[in-house]
Amino acid sequence: MGTELNYLVFDYSDNTEGLGHFVAMASVTPERVAALRAEIALVLDWAFDAFPHSHGPFEDGGEWDHDLQGRLEFSAEESLSYDPVARAFTVHVGPAGVARHAVTFSIGGVPEFCGAFARRFGVE
Repeated sequence: MGTELNYLVFDYSDNTEGLGHFVAMASVTPERVAALRAEIALVLDWAFDAFPHSHGPFEDGGEWDHDLQGRLEFSAEESLSYDPVARAFTVHVGPAGVARHAVTFSIGGVPEFCGAFARRFGVE
């Protein structure tokens, strides 16, 4: 199966206990939030369908788990000027722009889960 992911680009790492982790970060404008959340749902739906009885914390015997964090980010343009005589900057801050929706999504588990995840979503 190919990947349908346009916003989530996963990086893979593993640890000495044999667990692997895929982490993706994305930041989108409000008009793209629904598409980003649809991708997250696609990944989680696959995981819950493919490994239905093994989700949970590893320390409690889970074979796969996930973490999802979101935040709103606001930015504003700055106009900077440097006065070489005063050796100082003058800063003029513009109005805050449109909020961006930032998400950090990690999912991982035992080797069987990680192998299936990598094949399904094309992660190397």
